[in-house]
Amino acid sequence: MVQKVVEKKEQIDWKRNIAFGTFGLFYLGGVQYMIYVPLFSRLFPSAASFAGKTIAEKLRDPAGIRNLLAQVFLDQAVHHPLMYFPVFYMIKDFVTSDKPDPVKAVKEYTGNAKEDLIALWKVWIPSTLLNFAFMPMWARIPWVASTSLIWTCILSAMRGGSDVPASNVFVGVHHETMELITRTVVGPAPRLDPAYEHILVVVRGADRPGIISQLTESLYRHNASINTSKMLSLGGEFAIMMHASVAPEKLSELTLAVCGGQEGSMGMGDEPGIEVSVRHITHVGADAPAPKFTAKLWLTGADKPGLLYHLSEAVAEQGLNIEHLQTEQHNQRRADQSQLFSAHCHICSASVVPDVSRLKKRLDELEGQLGVKCSLEVVDQS
Repeated sequence: MVQKVVEKKEQIDWKRNIAFGTFGLFYLGGVQYMIYVPLFSRLFPSAASFAGKTIAEKLRDPAGIRNLLAQVFLDQAVHHPLMYFPVFYMIKDFVTSDKPDPVKAVKEYTGNAKEDLIALWKVWIPSTLLNFAFMPMWARIPWVASTSLIWTCILSAMRGGSDVPASNVFVGVHHETMELITRTVVGPAPRLDPAYEHILVVVRGADRPGIISQLTESLYRHNASINTSKMLSLGGEFAIMMHASVAPEKLSELTLAVCGGQEGSMGMGDEPGIEVSVRHITHVGADAPAPKFTAKLWLTGADKPGLLYHLSEAVAEQGLNIEHLQTEQHNQRRADQSQLFSAHCHICSASVVPDVSRLKKRLDELEGQLGVKCSLEVVDQS
């Protein structure tokens, strides 16, 4: 339901389904039964009799109320943070990853812990209070299973797939914008293959049909591969940014074909009103340090000046580099046609590991200051 209805995916991710099925069978059906029934029955012998009392009788039983609160505390402040979520992340990693890494899975959880636990407590603290206060022992797991139907959908939307942003990004966003954001994947910047030469092509000028066809024909005729590209038409103007790779012996010939500027070589740069820039990119050697920290960052809210500035400032304060950024402005379908702004970043650092809790606190401050929603998803930290 989450994949097809909420995320509108064309294909179901069966590995993701198996991950949740395995977790539900092993942990929710097995481990939680042992905790809620045999273990809690021994720790709190009067729990079953307390659940059978009337509300008036419960209010006159301070020891029973203390036991009720103790059960809720152990479940929500000990069991879920220290057992439930680490096991969930490890099972998901084991099922969905080609090379399972339990340590990496737990590190991913520590980066998401605050957000995960806040979402958990909003659902489970009220449910657990009702469960331990009113349900007989035999009904505890059926009650938990009923609540889990709702909670598992929330958890799947938040952490089911690597390309699904945290749910609070979408608060107040029109459903068409939500779908656009969900389908937008902003990953790490491309790593350059040292076997090829790499160029950055920037073309801008007066818009007309055939510009992309002309540019890509030059690349095709010289056996160049387009790795990343972005084209935008703005009024009567256009702009293209493109990264391409080509065999070393064809680099000069390709550059002349695109730029022109020499007799017998008519390129796009020779056309009136067209500006072409080709820049040779030097790839980083294989001995370059691997990133110590990588994460995805989203900001969504009503458009106003300074949103990207404040977001990038928060990233720079932690010594992090934005290596891939995409921003969009969307019309909200309301009478005032107000504009919504979304920014999607992939951030990293090869030298420092930031204080994630401090960064999340800074993002929380931006939410209050700017009236936006921010979300950080840690991909890897060493």
